[in-house]
Amino acid sequence: MDDLEKKIIDVIVRTQKTFPTESIHIDSTLEELGIDSLDGVNLLFALEEEFNIALPDEAKGMKTIRDIVFGIDFLLQEQAANKTK
Repeated sequence: MDDLEKKIIDVIVRTQKTFPTESIHIDSTLEELGIDSLDGVNLLFALEEEFNIALPDEAKGMKTIRDIVFGIDFLLQEQAANKTK
């Protein structure tokens, strides 16, 4: 598990308060984790705060932890590239 994946899972555990960290893996779906649309919105806000990013509306379509990791990694790389310009 890489650092980004671990941080995202930690945010999920902290915001949902229902899962031990070891029960969540990269291919877990939000549905499997019992995260409904309202929980999903709260999770997105928590992720934005944790990583100091703004997630686009398309982020609501993320279905797995892998989707979230990929999306946040992309935004963080884009943010870093913009800082170097």
